[in-house]
Amino acid sequence: MNPTILYIETATDVCSVALSRGAEVIGLKEEAGGNNHAKHLLPFVDEVLKQGGCTVSDLNGVAVSVGPGSYTGLRIGVSTAKGIAYTAGIPVMAVGTLESIAQGARESWTDASAEPLQIVPMLDARRMEVFTTRYSFDMQSLEEVSAKIVDENTFAELLSEHKMLFCGNGMPKCREILSANSNAFFTEVPVSAKNMLPAALRKWQNSDFENVAYFEPFYLKEYVAAKPVVKGLR
Repeated sequence: MNPTILYIETATDVCSVALSRGAEVIGLKEEAGGNNHAKHLLPFVDEVLKQGGCTVSDLNGVAVSVGPGSYTGLRIGVSTAKGIAYTAGIPVMAVGTLESIAQGARESWTDASAEPLQIVPMLDARRMEVFTTRYSFDMQSLEEVSAKIVDENTFAELLSEHKMLFCGNGMPKCREILSANSNAFFTEVPVSAKNMLPAALRKWQNSDFENVAYFEPFYLKEYVAAKPVVKGLR
């Protein structure tokens, strides 16, 4: 069976929705540059379903980017995926945001002379901190997701032994520090829902589904709301 799967990616400032049938992407709608997920997500879902000639009742599953990433974006994406899955009676597959970023970087990489690479997806956190992990070039996980402060020593030992491809929206602020090393490579492939396809299809085939009632995003760090500030008061 070639399942029809909807993909929702709202972990960053990119709002992206894709649709696949089997291993083929048959619908895609995305917009970058602002945190307008609440405004755009459902219209994007409607549009990609039309692109694929489908309705919600034709779906066999929903895949959603589970984090880490934007607290608000993840909440909106996961809540929407749950609502669609519950209404249609279909399963939810959770795909790590960093995994889909690494997948996109792998698929876009064309420099065979630089292989084999380890892929290091990065999500911007704060200042010089990133959420990151590592994958082999065939997408095998090499370490747990963690938050790291990037300086000249963070990847020094690994870069002395491996060629590494850095990617994701946390990569640009680290590039100046890391680019002096000849084993460091960089790609600026945008975040996109379509990059969840391999992982989501594998999960669908293995019936690796989330509990729709209790499934929550993977924030990595607890959300801390800023204290409100009233002008004129301290």
